[in-house]
Amino acid sequence: MPKVTMIPATINPKTRLPEMIRAKRRVAGYARVSTDSDEQFTSFAAQTEYYTNLINANPDWEFVHVYTDEGISGLNTRKRTGFKEMIDDALAGHVDLIVTKSVNRFARNTVDSLKTIRELKKAGTEVYFKKENIYTFDGKGELLLTIMSSLAQEESRSISENVTGGQRKRFSDGKVSLPYKQFLGYERSENKNDPPVVNPEQAVIVRRIYRSFMEGKIAGAIAK
Repeated sequence: MPKVTMIPATINPKTRLPEMIRAKRRVAGYARVSTDSDEQFTSFAAQTEYYTNLINANPDWEFVHVYTDEGISGLNTRKRTGFKEMIDDALAGHVDLIVTKSVNRFARNTVDSLKTIRELKKAGTEVYFKKENIYTFDGKGELLLTIMSSLAQEESRSISENVTGGQRKRFSDGKVSLPYKQFLGYERSENKNDPPVVNPEQAVIVRRIYRSFMEGKIAGAIAK
């Protein structure tokens, strides 16, 4: 009787299943915008719709969810509830692949980015950065990711410095930018280059607050 040699099936490194078994990958999208302006909201809504359609259009992918963060900076992950929920679900084994726009949408902090990618990799979850065309399971993925994350972090720092410098210049020129919706007692002048004008109705409240404070009342008593 001839000797039969069993050749083991080739294991797909992404699905961790034999190549002959075509299992759909559970895929999630991640969208983030760093401000809550109307313009950014449009971008945010477009990103959410885009990833939903992209995932559903791939016959080898199974749509899980599009995780989102609005008005949140990418410098750290602590305040990004959508991001944290996505990572928790992935580490719990509910997501095989995360698709996001670019490295700077995922994180602009190199340490956070690499730490998260390595945790996901151990759990069997891959991340695909569409703009840079980086798959984290690829052999060169982490090297490219390190470079791109460092560039994104430096870009964010540079933008922050430029914004701060611009604000200081405005202050030195006597130009003040105020959050008028949350600022009691003043309103924007018709000419944006003119100083803010007093709101007469709100000014009555402001004077009463200061008068009560000078009389020794605490914040809780003044608020009543």
